[in-house]
Amino acid sequence: MIAEGPHDIRVLIADDEALVRAGLKVLIGSVSGFAVVGEASDGVQAVRQSRALKPDVVLMDIRMPVMDGLEATKVLLDGEPEPPRILIVTTFDEDEHVFEALRSGASGFVLKDTPPERLLDAIATVAAGEALLSPAITRRLIAEFARQPRAAARPAGNALGQLTERELDVLKQVAAGKSNTEIATALYLSVATVKTHVSRLLDKLACRDRAQLVVVAYETGLTIPGQL
Repeated sequence: MIAEGPHDIRVLIADDEALVRAGLKVLIGSVSGFAVVGEASDGVQAVRQSRALKPDVVLMDIRMPVMDGLEATKVLLDGEPEPPRILIVTTFDEDEHVFEALRSGASGFVLKDTPPERLLDAIATVAAGEALLSPAITRRLIAEFARQPRAAARPAGNALGQLTERELDVLKQVAAGKSNTEIATALYLSVATVKTHVSRLLDKLACRDRAQLVVVAYETGLTIPGQL
């Protein structure tokens, strides 16, 4: 393990399997630019450790005892002045839980069989304030569970009425899992202009990142599953 540097991405590992935690700790802590500041074996410990250690990113398993990762995510992101970024660790049979985690404010997810280099890239991505939205996987997740009626869906008028026509176009593209470069190409805009639109969307819709923008687009009915 290397000593923590002043600019390292501080990571908290939350998983109920000791071997998994140990493996992740060795992987993450041995790479320059990353530092494992703590670990937790259940959701309650994850919340406690996160509040005490102030990590940049919490690598959060969903299925844990005492309090699961989904509830821990909600607790950590509800009302905290400077909450960590939450990166959910999941398997495909937990798709619905992933959707709920995104809607609770998680910045993205990685599969448990993700190659090491991609895991590190994912941690760096969410630490930088971006959402980890793989077009192929995330589109499948959101489209599948957006079909399910939800009593708590946001009223379209309240959420979207303040947006310009161009902002609505950009939001639809974000919901399709497209990158800023891909959106720029699709809408004949510069990448800088797309970034400005995305920033305004985050502000107007009170979203932390692109993951929550995707949820808003589907919950308000702006984007229909399979539309893009």
